[in-house]
Amino acid sequence: MSLIDDLLNGRMKLHELERHLPADEAVRVRREFIERVSGASLRHIANYSIDMERASARNIENPVGVIQIPLGVAGPLKIKGEHADGSYYVPLATSEGALVASVNRGCSVITASGGATVRVTGDCMTRAPVIKTGSVAEALELRKWIQDNIEALREEAESTTRHGKLLRIDPIIVVGSYVYPRFVYSTGDSMGMNMVTIATEKALELLTEKTGAHVIALSGNVCVDKKPSALNLVEGRGKSLVAEVTVPGETVERVLKATPESIVEVNTAKNLVGSAAAGNMGFNAHYANIIGAIFLATGQDEAHIVEGSLGVTLAEERDGDLYFSVSLPDVPLATVGGGTGLETASECLDIMGVRGSGKVHEFAEIVGGAVLAGELSLMGALAAGHLARAHRDLGRG
Repeated sequence: MSLIDDLLNGRMKLHELERHLPADEAVRVRREFIERVSGASLRHIANYSIDMERASARNIENPVGVIQIPLGVAGPLKIKGEHADGSYYVPLATSEGALVASVNRGCSVITASGGATVRVTGDCMTRAPVIKTGSVAEALELRKWIQDNIEALREEAESTTRHGKLLRIDPIIVVGSYVYPRFVYSTGDSMGMNMVTIATEKALELLTEKTGAHVIALSGNVCVDKKPSALNLVEGRGKSLVAEVTVPGETVERVLKATPESIVEVNTAKNLVGSAAAGNMGFNAHYANIIGAIFLATGQDEAHIVEGSLGVTLAEERDGDLYFSVSLPDVPLATVGGGTGLETASECLDIMGVRGSGKVHEFAEIVGGAVLAGELSLMGALAAGHLARAHRDLGRG
């Protein structure tokens, strides 16, 4: 009797295969089982070069193969940052025709204008539990206890990690008898969600021991993780980034086929007024496009794309030139850990020279510059009336 028969007859679970087989063989058996029950052919999913044993241990459960997404590069993109200083090619994984071409055009405009100035304006990762007390009076007492015992809580939290530092616990939101303390950490080169979760759990052990408070959940959604949030828009989370460029009026007309005034008008009407009218939290054209393509290429947590879509685009006419900037307050990034260790992700990080420790701020500044390039190009296309034509010519083949 084969293992596939055991799976078909319910004598074995998919996740149990690794107990009996090496990782690659378990993947093959699981894939053949899925082919049997679905009738689908998975010959493309079966072709991969990553180390599935490593991936099975760290990144995926019940693996059957890999998904392939086309990968392009945009650049060179000149960055003038505190950490990234030079010209970079940016890997973008996407199936949306015209996206890489658009970012590439933005890179050309920025490079021809002397480069993008980019800064990391904030760097933190958060975890906010929800704690139940008996009344609002008790809730306020607990808030005061947390404020008075921040050093003891910090010592407990930091005992779990070599790299994480508890920066503050703020805000501490009281809703009725519920308390939501937002633990804010620095996490080095890792994105840090696992790190801050473990650290916060340890700090809460001290809190419950000393106060008797009831922790309902380690995450109370004030973190705010993997959701659009006004709190993250204002306070920041992950890497907070600002990128700017001043494009000569002649370059705007020659390359973007628009004028500084027309791009300013489109940005005001679309990104500012239109976003406000719709109640958007992202006052921008398409940050998520570039963030998503970079995240998929470099092994970031794709659920954080929703956070990276937050931010504000500004455009001003200055003495006949175009000042253009993007502000991204919430971009969780890593150059170590998680999916960055997958072979294809590591290679994409290597394209930019940002794989490994000590590189995350350089990577962040490149990401900010790439978003600036994509946003600038799209706004130029809208101002020139070229958006539909670009998608017709490039998106439809």
